[in-house]
Amino acid sequence: MKDIDAIAALQDPVRRRLYEYVAAQGREVGRNEAAEAAGVARTLAAHHLDRLTEAGLLESGSRRLTGRSGPGAGRPAKVYTRARAERSVSLPARDYRTAAELLAEAAEQAGLDAGLCAAARRRGEALRGSSAPCGGLEEAMEMLAARGYEPFLQGDESAEGGTGAAAGVVRMRNCPFHAVAERFPPLVCGMNLALLEGLLGGDGPVRARMDARPGECCVVVEASKNNDD
Repeated sequence: MKDIDAIAALQDPVRRRLYEYVAAQGREVGRNEAAEAAGVARTLAAHHLDRLTEAGLLESGSRRLTGRSGPGAGRPAKVYTRARAERSVSLPARDYRTAAELLAEAAEQAGLDAGLCAAARRRGEALRGSSAPCGGLEEAMEMLAARGYEPFLQGDESAEGGTGAAAGVVRMRNCPFHAVAERFPPLVCGMNLALLEGLLGGDGPVRARMDARPGECCVVVEASKNNDD
């Protein structure tokens, strides 16, 4: 019932807008910023943000948003980030995670990595549904967003608009296979890479490669080297 209650908390449209905004930032968000993004008063935003925290969908803390310390720096402000815990509802109850973990354990023990990657690549090609590879990073981000990866262009979050050397690399805040990947990282991350290789297509303008970072998907997408000017 706890997961149902948490998901039900998003039924309110203002609460949902606030949650989606905080989740999309990938960093701590203050009440003023969240209120402005959702188009509501700060007091209303604070109420809903705290309700989302109570529901376990957000985590809260406090820090000085001015970046200063000492006298005159101001009081710490309350900030929010998306909670790392997963929420899912199945009626009647189903336990696909246990099945996935058992299959992953068996595949790892039997050394079936290559077979799993081949199957994942075929599935990616089937999901693409076209013989043409992905046309570019913008199209890749749309495809990844549709699969729940929450892609973002690295560098977009900087104050200067993301024109640094890292711009042009698409990272993903969410791994759809996170729970199983935590227990079987080489197996599941390899499967994930093969799936995205099939989804994006080979020998096209973009490519997927491994570049694991804490709190993000283990795969990144970038322009193919053979397509660089």
